[in-house]
Amino acid sequence: MDRKYNLNDLALMTGFTTRTLRNYLNQGLLNGEKANGMWQFSDEEVDRFFSEPFVKEGLRIKRSGVVFDFLADRRKNAARTCVILDLPATRKKGSRISAFFCDRMSDASDITFNYGWDNGHCRVILSGAADSVAEITKAYYAEDFDD
Repeated sequence: MDRKYNLNDLALMTGFTTRTLRNYLNQGLLNGEKANGMWQFSDEEVDRFFSEPFVKEGLRIKRSGVVFDFLADRRKNAARTCVILDLPATRKKGSRISAFFCDRMSDASDITFNYGWDNGHCRVILSGAADSVAEITKAYYAEDFDD
């Protein structure tokens, strides 16, 4: 069964606020279904949303911002790391990868996460406390995401 994403998942994946995502819903850039008072989005809708030209440019800027912010912060008080995973993936595999990271990020308060999938390619960016990023990255590689 395909995962259903909620607004918080999309906010984690994109870096957009839930308020911005609600504006996109009102504008018709994002479509979903309300179930029990909560918005839910299918893999297909997330793909369609990510491929909207206006949204695609915003996602590119957000991804670049995560890396730029990491590099620009010269006063880090603790070990920090930024990891970019470029992963060839079918849509099905990409969905499992995004679900994995969304689930992990709900417990990670000191990590910035960004996810994108486009034409057979996933990009995951993690930035934050070195030990936390390493732990999540290690857990990712311990999983079997093959189709």
